[in-house]
Amino acid sequence: MGSLFRSEEMALCQLFLQSEAAYACVSELGELGLVQFRDLNPDVNAFQRKFVSEVRRCDEMERKLRYLEKEIKKDGIPMLDTGENPEAPQPREMIDLEATFEKLENELREVNHNAEALKRNFLELTELKHILRKTQVFFDETEQQMGTAVASQMADPNREDEQVTLLGEEGLRAGGQALKLGFVAGVILRERIPAFERMLWRACRGNVFLRQAEIETPLEDPSTGDQVHKSVFIIFFQGDQLKSRVRKICEGFRATLYPCPEAPSQRREMAMGVMTRIEDLNTVLGQTQDHRHRVLVAAAKNIKNWFIKVVKIKAIYHTLNLFNLDVTQKCLIAECWVPLLDIETIQLALRRGTERSGSSVPPILNRMDTFEDPPTYNRTNKFTGAFQNLVDAYGIASYREINPTPYTIISFPFLFAVMFGDLGHGCLMFLFAGFLVLREKPLAAKKTDNEVWNIFFAGRYIILLMGLFSMYTGFIYNDIFSKSLNLFGSHWHTNYNESTVLSNKDLQINPSLSSDYDQVPYPVGLDPVWQLALNKIVFLNAYKMKISIIIGVLHMLSGVSLSLYNYRYFKDRLSIYCDFIPQVIFLVFLFFYMVLLMFIKWVSYGPQNDFANSPACAPSILITFINMVLFKDAVALANCDTVYMFAGQGALQKFLVIVALLCVPIMLLAKPIYIMRQQKEKHLVNGHATTENGDAEGAGRVVQQPPPPPAGGHDENEIGELFIHQGIHTIEYVLGSVSHTASYLRLWALSLAHAQLSEVLWSMVMTKGLILNSWIGGVWLWFVFGFWAILTVGILVLMEGLSAFLHTLRLHWVEFQSKFYKGLGYAFAPFSFEVILNTASTAVEE
Repeated sequence: MGSLFRSEEMALCQLFLQSEAAYACVSELGELGLVQFRDLNPDVNAFQRKFVSEVRRCDEMERKLRYLEKEIKKDGIPMLDTGENPEAPQPREMIDLEATFEKLENELREVNHNAEALKRNFLELTELKHILRKTQVFFDETEQQMGTAVASQMADPNREDEQVTLLGEEGLRAGGQALKLGFVAGVILRERIPAFERMLWRACRGNVFLRQAEIETPLEDPSTGDQVHKSVFIIFFQGDQLKSRVRKICEGFRATLYPCPEAPSQRREMAMGVMTRIEDLNTVLGQTQDHRHRVLVAAAKNIKNWFIKVVKIKAIYHTLNLFNLDVTQKCLIAECWVPLLDIETIQLALRRGTERSGSSVPPILNRMDTFEDPPTYNRTNKFTGAFQNLVDAYGIASYREINPTPYTIISFPFLFAVMFGDLGHGCLMFLFAGFLVLREKPLAAKKTDNEVWNIFFAGRYIILLMGLFSMYTGFIYNDIFSKSLNLFGSHWHTNYNESTVLSNKDLQINPSLSSDYDQVPYPVGLDPVWQLALNKIVFLNAYKMKISIIIGVLHMLSGVSLSLYNYRYFKDRLSIYCDFIPQVIFLVFLFFYMVLLMFIKWVSYGPQNDFANSPACAPSILITFINMVLFKDAVALANCDTVYMFAGQGALQKFLVIVALLCVPIMLLAKPIYIMRQQKEKHLVNGHATTENGDAEGAGRVVQQPPPPPAGGHDENEIGELFIHQGIHTIEYVLGSVSHTASYLRLWALSLAHAQLSEVLWSMVMTKGLILNSWIGGVWLWFVFGFWAILTVGILVLMEGLSAFLHTLRLHWVEFQSKFYKGLGYAFAPFSFEVILNTASTAVEE
C-alpha cells in the first residue's frame, strides 16, 4: 500500500547483455512489464539501426496476417480465441513463421485468382444464357414489326411513322424491299439504361432500334463480390458506319457484347452448350470454395496466436534498437528505469532469459547515479486503477509526490452522493455497477467498439461506490424517488382531525410546544413529516447550504494538511514555516471559524430555549462573517437583546482577522527574503575565506576566484522569479480560499435541483397513472410507469448523474488537489507485452 499513498522509488540502471542472450532477456522483461528503456541512439535514423531488417520482416508478416484475417472475416469464419498468451518465439522460429505465412498467402491468392476467373466465366455464360433466351423474343417481335411496317408503307406511301427510320430512305426509294439489318446484343447495368438509350438516339439520329429486358435475378460481380442488377439489350442498325458508332457507345457505357447467331437453330444449339458449361463451372466453383474454406478454417484456429507472436517479436526488436553496442560488438548496453523494490524480480527474469538462450555470460544490472527526475509509478489494481486514472487526467504526480488517489476513493463518491442523494436512484446505479462487477470476466472477454459502454465498464467500481454512497445520503435526506420512508415514525404530532388537516393547508405546527414536537431529534436523517410541509424547500435550503460549507472547508483543510506530508518527505522546512503554517492559520481563523459558528448556532438556539436564545434571535452566519472581515459591529435583531452568540465574540473575531491578514505578507515575502539573505551570507563567507587564503599564500595578495553557486540552487536571476512565483501562489491561495469555499455551494445547489426535479417528475407523470380506479387504471398505470421509468433513468440517473460527476471532478481537481498537488511528473511507461497487445488489438478493431 506504500506505493498507493506515494509513488514507487525508481532507480536508473545500466544493463549489459550478451548479443546472443539479448533477445531472450528482453522477451522475459516484456512479460514482466517492469522496465522502461531509454533510447541510447536518439540521433540515429530509424532505418540505420541494427535490427531494422528484422522489424521489416515482422511488418511483412503482419501484412500477411491482416490479409488472412480479412479473408477469414469475409467468409464469416469465427476466429478461435483460446485466451492463451504464447511466449515470444526464438529468432530461428521466425523463418518457420515466414514460410508458413508465405505458403498460406500464396495458396489463398491462387485460390482467389482461380475463383475470380471461374466466377467471371460463370458470369459471362450466365449473361449469354439470358441473351439467347431474351433475343429470341426480340427477333420474333422485330420480324413482326418489320412486316407490318413494309405492308403499311406499300399501301400508303405518304405515311410517316417510326418504322420509316428503321427501313431508311433508300429502302423507301427501292419500293419497300426488305433490307439486311445488322444487330449487336449485350448486357448493361440496369441504372445506365436511360442514359444509354438517349446517347444511342442522339448519336445515331434515331436510325437504330433498341430493345431491352431486365434480368430478374441479380448477378454477382466477380471483382467485388457485390450483387448487381443488369439488363439484356439488342440494337438493330443498317450499315458499317452505324455499327462502329454503336460499338463505341457500348464500350463507353461499359456494356458487355456477346455473339448471338441469327438463325434460331444456331441459338438453340448455343444455348444447350452454354447450359452444359454452366453446370460444369458450378461443380468446379463448389470444389474451389470448399478448398478455400478449408484453408481459411485451418488458419482461423491459429491466427490469434500468430498475431501475438509477431507483435511480441516486433516489440522485442524495436526495444533492441534502443540499445547501444560496446566496442567489441559482442555486448548490448541499455539504460532503464526500474522500481527499486522489483530489482530482484528483474534480475531473476534476466537469469531465465540467459538460460533460455543457452548463453554462459550472465547479464549485469548496475544502478546509476543521476540528476534526472525519475518517472512516476503507482501500483494499482482493477479497483484503484479507475480512481488513479481520474487523478492522472489532471496531471501525473511529480516523483514521490503524495498521491491523492487513496483519499479520492472515499471523498469522490461521497461528494457525488451529496449532490445525488436519493435512495432509489442510488440503488439503480448500484445495481447496474454490481452487474458489471459480478459479470466482470465474461464482459471483459467481449470486446466492443462502443465507447460509452467501455467507459462505463472501466469505471464500474467508481459507479458502484457512487451508487452505494448515494443510497446512504438518500437515506439521510429521507428521499427515495421524491418520497420519504417512515421507518421510525414521526416526532411531530397534530391535534386536528384528518378532514381539518386535508382541507386547511395553512395550519402550522409549533416546534416549541411539546404537544406538537417531542423535543427529541430524529434518530437518522430527516423526519418524514417534512415531505408534507410547505416550507420544506426553505428548511432544506438552509440545511444543505450549511452542510455544503462544512464539507467544503473540511475538504480544503485536509488538502492543505496533505501538503505537510510532502514538505516533510522532501525535508523542505522552509516551506513548512513560510507556506503551510500561514495557510492553515488563514483557513482556520476565517473559514473554519465560520463552520464553528454554524455548530454553535445549532446547539445554542433551539425551540426549547428562552426567547433570547430562540431561533428568531439567532444571528445570520453570513452577515456575521461579513461584519467580522470588515471590522463592523454586529447589530441586534428586533426584540432581541443578544448581538453575539457567546461572550467575547467581537474581540475574538477581530483577533482572528488580524492574525489571518498578517499571514498574507508572511506567505508573500518570508520565503524569498530568507533565500536572498542566505545567498548574501554565502557570498560574504566565501569572499572572506578567499581573502584570508590570499593573504597567507601570496603575502597580502587577494586571489580572485569565481563565486560558488548560491545555496538552495537559486541564483540572482532566479530570485526575481521566486518573488513573482510566491506572489502568484499567495494571491491564488488567498482569493482561492474565498472562491473555493463558495464553489462548494454546488453541493447544495445540485442536491436541491435533483430533489426538486425528481419531485416534479413524480407529480407531473407518475401521479397521472393513479387517477383511475377501475381495471383500466391498472393498464394505464402500466404505460405511465414505463414512461416515468424511462425519464427517471434517462434524465435523473444518466444526465443528472453525469452532471454531478463532472462537478465532483472539478471539486477534486481544483478545490482539493490544488492545495498540495503539483502534477508535474511523467508516467512510468514500461516495456510490457500486455500493454502492447492491448494497443494493437484496439488499433485492429478501429
